[in-house]
Amino acid sequence: MPNGSSRSIDLQFSEERFSVEYRLHGSASDARRRADLLCIDQTVEAADHVIPSGAIRDQLLGRVIQLEALTPESHRAVVSFPVELLDGTMSALLHMIIGMAGLQGQIRVTDLSLPDTVVSRLTGPRFGSRGLRDLLRVPRRPLICAVLKPLGYSPQQLAELAHEFALGEVDLIKDDQSLRDHPFCRFEERVARCAEAVAKASRQTGKRCLYAPHVSGPWPSLMEQAAKATQAGAGALLLCPGLTGFDAMTSLAQLSSLSLPLIAHPDFLGSHYVTSDSGIAPALLFGLLPRLAGADITIYPTYGLNYPISEQDCRQIATACRRTLGSCPPILPTAAGRMTAARIREMVTLYGSDLVFILGSDLRREPTHLRSACLDFLRLVQAETSPSP
Repeated sequence: MPNGSSRSIDLQFSEERFSVEYRLHGSASDARRRADLLCIDQTVEAADHVIPSGAIRDQLLGRVIQLEALTPESHRAVVSFPVELLDGTMSALLHMIIGMAGLQGQIRVTDLSLPDTVVSRLTGPRFGSRGLRDLLRVPRRPLICAVLKPLGYSPQQLAELAHEFALGEVDLIKDDQSLRDHPFCRFEERVARCAEAVAKASRQTGKRCLYAPHVSGPWPSLMEQAAKATQAGAGALLLCPGLTGFDAMTSLAQLSSLSLPLIAHPDFLGSHYVTSDSGIAPALLFGLLPRLAGADITIYPTYGLNYPISEQDCRQIATACRRTLGSCPPILPTAAGRMTAARIREMVTLYGSDLVFILGSDLRREPTHLRSACLDFLRLVQAETSPSP
């Protein structure tokens, strides 16, 4: 409808809004211009002169509700949007917070505030930290997850590795994200062999251990892999939402026929956070967004390694995993990335007991002692988190 038409536009809005916090780089005038542009580009994405008066201009556009200087060249802006622009999908939420803004530089999403009515429409985790602990019968200490690698092993070799890990009484064993349906390591055979190997070890130890194969690919094959993994006896699923989309994780979390815990892996998400003045802050990218999408565990790099992530980032990710969020249960953050026993105390000091240790390859320096290395790691974790006498 041309601008200036006498026909009215009948749009109804509840006046309930959600807000997004941005870090804008540049001068005060640049920040004001960018904030005003966010209000348009994240909604109608049209030139101002074609936006009609009435409900579209008055209610549908974003509104700058806060703009303050952090430094002369860095500003914090909070923009609100009507909840009617969300439809309960992760793709709509991602579009709204940084869809078109992501094509620009010097704009970074740093926080997101959603009313309970919006949170209730999003899937959220099926288990959450408490449900996963109940499933594993581990009420208090940090969980321990081993990784099946390297790429190039046969299904039988990976199954033997999984068996040793499970005898070492780890809580979870996940595929490495590099494992797919390769001609030298077919998905179905790998999952069947590894699931059976873990089940056999669990019968020997009397301790529950969940095996999480990596499911991937386009929607039909992704769902087929998830179904086959469930039938083969997998206890959880690993998904890379940066590759498959956050809505793929949401769909898996919603399916009652699967009913397995989901682990989110950060593969392909790195470019969203590595530049500190643009993209998405780690607390959202690795904390809040996976949680809203249905992950029960979220994996991300640990500070102090060769990743552009700080101790404060990791602390804020954990906060995003645990903070009160309507009916959405908290989930488990991780200590991942070449994690060694020497860092157990450091990680427990940072996170407390509600976390998952992703075991690094350091424990495999002596392959014949893998089982005992896992048990030693478990004992150290228990010692660091047991109540004082």
